[in-house]
Amino acid sequence: MNSAFRKLQVSVTQQASVLNQALTLCRVSPCIQPPVWACLNTRQYRSMPTHGIGRWRHLVAKEPLRKKKDKPQMKPILPATNTAYGTLNVILSGYDMTVVEHFSQYIHNLCNRLNIKVSDSYGLPTKNMEVMLMQEQGTKMYVEAVLKTHQRVVQLSSLNASLSPVFMDVLLKNQPEGVQLSVKEHTEADFHNRFKARPELEGLLAQMQYR
Repeated sequence: MNSAFRKLQVSVTQQASVLNQALTLCRVSPCIQPPVWACLNTRQYRSMPTHGIGRWRHLVAKEPLRKKKDKPQMKPILPATNTAYGTLNVILSGYDMTVVEHFSQYIHNLCNRLNIKVSDSYGLPTKNMEVMLMQEQGTKMYVEAVLKTHQRVVQLSSLNASLSPVFMDVLLKNQPEGVQLSVKEHTEADFHNRFKARPELEGLLAQMQYR
């Protein structure tokens, strides 16, 4: 009995000493992990495969080089038939550009709903008109105001003759105040009116051709 009790006492003391040594090692051993502020200041992602995170330009396809736009070519004018008109121009003009532009968009959307083919839609060069006033005493005139006339054209092709009265009735009922509306057949002169006249440049080109 005494020998067994002594063996048990020796094993208990050995386990207690091992635990004390482990506790002392845990208390004395320093922390190996760096502090939080050190991790925030150092950039460790540059050596990782995801160091390009956040970049997106390589995902967008490169746009081809834009070539210089050529001068628009005139489209063939459709002749009128027994059941449909040819190429028609719906011309809008007014002093307020916003109202004219919105009404041209309304006409374009209306044509899409009524299955009327719109071959083209464009704006004409703005026209400036000066209002001159004469002084009460004297013959000298001065500019009172400058009026700018904005024009938009919605070009239709093959408008059905049976549908045209309904189409025009809807346009006249929704015509805004201050906007003039007219419909005429498209001609070659109307196509050339789309471009601004540059007499100085045309004169220089003519001189170069003569030389």
